[in-house]
Amino acid sequence: MPQGKPSVEPNDGLTTRQRRNRPLLMVHTGPGKGKSTAAFGLALRAWNQGWRIGVFQFVKSAKWRIGEQSVLERLGELHDATGEGGPVEWHKMGSGWSWSRRQGSAEDHQAEAVEGWTEITRRLAAETHDLYVLDEFTYPMTWGWVDVDEVVETLAQRPGRQFVVITGRDADPRLVEAADLVTEMGCVKHPMDTGQKGQRGIEW
Repeated sequence: MPQGKPSVEPNDGLTTRQRRNRPLLMVHTGPGKGKSTAAFGLALRAWNQGWRIGVFQFVKSAKWRIGEQSVLERLGELHDATGEGGPVEWHKMGSGWSWSRRQGSAEDHQAEAVEGWTEITRRLAAETHDLYVLDEFTYPMTWGWVDVDEVVETLAQRPGRQFVVITGRDADPRLVEAADLVTEMGCVKHPMDTGQKGQRGIEW
């Protein structure tokens, strides 16, 4: 894609503008670092365009507040105060989804994943957000907590102009096949390989 130009011109009956504005299903997968980081960077870019951002964080404990959450929530506050950018919502697992305020535990993570996905399907049907970041959502699919075929079908049939990015290792081949953009993060070297733990500003 030299200079950002597509390498092919599909015979799909769409104009260049229609094709350019087609909403995308994106997947960031692979064993390397940076899958979530790239998705949150995409959210920052979308916020700047005035998009409504919805982040739904699976697996990570609700007690662990990552830096991107603080930044995006502050940007959401800025939007509420000034109208700049777009609104931001951030929901995560661990102590229950923030719309239910229910305490969670290791035993009910599967139920919470199902609850979370059900809420996302409602929001997709209502066209609540312009960009959905489903962080670490590959894991509930891999573990059988949510049905992959149902996820793929729901995302394929989502109405309007809603963009979705899903992160996590070992993305199911059915999800990869359905996605419009798939990036696999490889790992060449990592400080943890030499015993170095994660550090501020890099991992969180």
